[in-house]
Amino acid sequence: MAQRSAHFHSGRFAVLRGMGVTPWTLVESTRVPGSGEEMRLLQRGADFSIRLGNIELMNSRAHSSEEQLAALACAKIAGRPSPRCLVAGLGMGYTLRAALDLLGPQARFTIAELVPAVIAWNRGPLAGLSGHALTDARVDLVEGDVADLIASARSTYDAILLDVDDGPEDRPHGATDHLFKEPGLRAAHAALRIGGVFAVWSPGPNTNFAPRLRKVGFAAEEHRVRAATGGGSRHVIWTAVRTS
Repeated sequence: MAQRSAHFHSGRFAVLRGMGVTPWTLVESTRVPGSGEEMRLLQRGADFSIRLGNIELMNSRAHSSEEQLAALACAKIAGRPSPRCLVAGLGMGYTLRAALDLLGPQARFTIAELVPAVIAWNRGPLAGLSGHALTDARVDLVEGDVADLIASARSTYDAILLDVDDGPEDRPHGATDHLFKEPGLRAAHAALRIGGVFAVWSPGPNTNFAPRLRKVGFAAEEHRVRAATGGGSRHVIWTAVRTS
């Protein structure tokens, strides 16, 4: 399973050297645990791109929806004295950075990331994008599957923020579908404290997901957001509160 280090926006390599477009250069490549797919980190000037094959997962020029994921979730738990938050996956660190900035010094964060290279990139060439978020004393980094952390928790977290794979799309054999089917949602519900929020990023709408959240006991809302500040693709974020 490849936890989303970022988003499956459509994208292509800019290799138009002859047309005056600066090409992307390869910084490093890795294999995703489980699937064996090649993931690449590329750079063009001050911009970075993470790609899985020819699919652009994330671009440092478009990260507003990741920040909105954090903002919408943190608004639901504002005022809690010592909130505990679980964030997955790491991506370029934008969601984690936003949550760190929104919650107080007593907050504690567990960040789960399945791909070791993504962690290394966030400690290396990508570190400045998030203001070196991984060095914050409030952060506990776990290399592994977020589903394991959720399954082992009971009334532990005030917020769970998921930006993994393609979000809750209805696919026959999606790598992260177990997080978004009824058993996975019941596990998330149990992992949250009363009043805690389960926030999920998705590249697009899914009419089945909000009813599924409500079925397991969440009070769910759907939010439409932009990929980039002032424009870009429209993404969807669900915020689901454990009410009892």
